Amino acid sequence: MKVAVTGASGLLGTALVRSLRVDGHDVLRLVRREPTAPDEVRWDPSGGTVDTASLHGVEAAIHLAGASLGGRPWTPAYKRLVLESRTSGTTTLSRALAGLDPRPRALLSASGVGYYGNPGVEVLDESCAAGDSYIAEIAREWEAATAPAADAGIRVVPMRTAVVVSGSGGALAPLLLPFRLGLGGRVGSGQQYWSWVALTDYVRAVRFLLDRDEISGPVNICAPEPVTNAEFTKALGRAVHRPAVLRVPGAALRLALRDFAVDLLGGQRVVPRRLLGAGFTFDYPDLDSALRAELVG
Repeated sequence: MKVAVTGASGLLGTALVRSLRVDGHDVLRLVRREPTAPDEVRWDPSGGTVDTASLHGVEAAIHLAGASLGGRPWTPAYKRLVLESRTSGTTTLSRALAGLDPRPRALLSASGVGYYGNPGVEVLDESCAAGDSYIAEIAREWEAATAPAADAGIRVVPMRTAVVVSGSGGALAPLLLPFRLGLGGRVGSGQQYWSWVALTDYVRAVRFLLDRDEISGPVNICAPEPVTNAEFTKALGRAVHRPAVLRVPGAALRLALRDFAVDLLGGQRVVPRRLLGAGFTFDYPDLDSALRAELVG
């Protein structure tokens, strides 16, 4: 299969591209700079342009590009950047795919479990409504930006992804150093739920969705056993053989991260109903096994 991938240089994209190529798929990586390799295609997500001629024959696209949620404090300017990097890029790619002849069969587009807001201990699946936090607003608009592709008859799957467990970077990276120094611990009360997924299972889930023409619409990519933040931090401490007895006060987190702290202190208890219902099985359904595999190998 010929597959176009945005965000191919990030943690998730790198792992996914490697997996696809091992199995013989032809992968094109969309890049913002001038291409320097035969497998690169130029695009400008904010400017609305794509080198569509180089995408001829693409059968599917996987869209992972977007500014990091937790990379910087959530000032008003950074909040706008996060939103615009997702909506403009998704709209640009969706329009480009819709204009291809022949059109691709599928667009798998990144989203997040933040779509559900912060409803406490309620168990959330794909049938649940969007929340009212700013991250939920971002996810709603992010998913809505796939409309040009869906309207053109392309199968669209918004992938509502949880925290990806990996020792190579990503959302877990800021936690690993303090934990390895013995300075880790729960965030706020520790009672908020954190949904998560092992990087290995994330790649397997995307590959599963890529091959399932009958699946469209939102799909939660998360392990079937969400845990509280206190449970998560204890498991992380066990994995790196360090105590996890400290606590990051909510007030300190709000001071450092501003509005982004709302979601870290609120959390979501999300389950992968559609993946499980379609027959997907997780290699690492529990957090301890995922941490051992991804951090130790």
